Amino acid sequence: LLLPGVPATMTAATGGAGRRYALLLALKDSEYAKKAYGGYYNVFAAAFGEQGDQWDGYRVVDGEFPAAEDLALYDGFVVTGSPYDAYGDEPWIRRLCRLVQTLHAMRKRVLGVCFGHQLLCRALGGRVGKSTTGWDVGVRKVTLAPQEGFGFLLSNGGLLDQELLLPRRSASIIEVHQDEVWEIPPGARVLAYSEKTRVEAFTLGDHALGVQGHPEYTLDILHNLIDRLVNDGSIQRRLGEDARRTAAETGGPDRAFWTALCKRFLRGQPQATSIINRPAAAAGALVPDVTASRAAGCFAAAPTLHQLACTAGTGIN
Repeated sequence: LLLPGVPATMTAATGGAGRRYALLLALKDSEYAKKAYGGYYNVFAAAFGEQGDQWDGYRVVDGEFPAAEDLALYDGFVVTGSPYDAYGDEPWIRRLCRLVQTLHAMRKRVLGVCFGHQLLCRALGGRVGKSTTGWDVGVRKVTLAPQEGFGFLLSNGGLLDQELLLPRRSASIIEVHQDEVWEIPPGARVLAYSEKTRVEAFTLGDHALGVQGHPEYTLDILHNLIDRLVNDGSIQRRLGEDARRTAAETGGPDRAFWTALCKRFLRGQPQATSIINRPAAAAGALVPDVTASRAAGCFAAAPTLHQLACTAGTGIN
């Protein structure tokens, strides 16, 4: 799946009869990503792809989108992270919202990562905005909520990937963001949360999954990002040092868990009763049941939020 260099619109495939995915790149390649990996396209394809899959890359940040008549050809779509705000008014962001709405109507599987997680929320009727607690940078442990939305982890034969052997209550992930989901879309469920961010992951039905952290990132990418954010003044040096410390203390992210989870979602396995994080009766009170309405209620006293639902009458057209 790895290519030494790829053009703006990219395709990689390996032998065999695999599936076809569209990678919607909402960012430009950093010099480090190009030098170390050949670009972010390769980072995502390596993290989420399997032998025989075909990945078509579209640089949506530059206005490159899949043709409407080609959408039905894809088994799934991935919206990447971005330095842009998911609540921005840039034409390509508004167009990406409309594309996500179309894919939702088609019940196509869409995975959103970081910016993509927030954009997915915005497009489907939720609220996103700046975090009132500032940047989250480093490796953070997130709690997995006891929801039914993890049913896609089951294979057709009812067997789990080795990386997803459960029960487990938490998993660490790389975080680099200053925006967050404030209220999930109607009908969605919160799958993970943390002390810093109340919506670390959510799902809507069996075809939309948002993850605030970066399952695809490795520690070297994180360290390079910390250097860049400190050097350009986006974060204070002390925050960068804290981020490096948390990465060292945690031993790094549970990357195998998160990439296996995302791949299982993208491969479109059928929904079934959740077996993830099913607490024993004695421990049942340790993990709260975070639903859409309660997630919204957590911020009832917060400042005015950005109302960002991409629905009729919002001006997103």
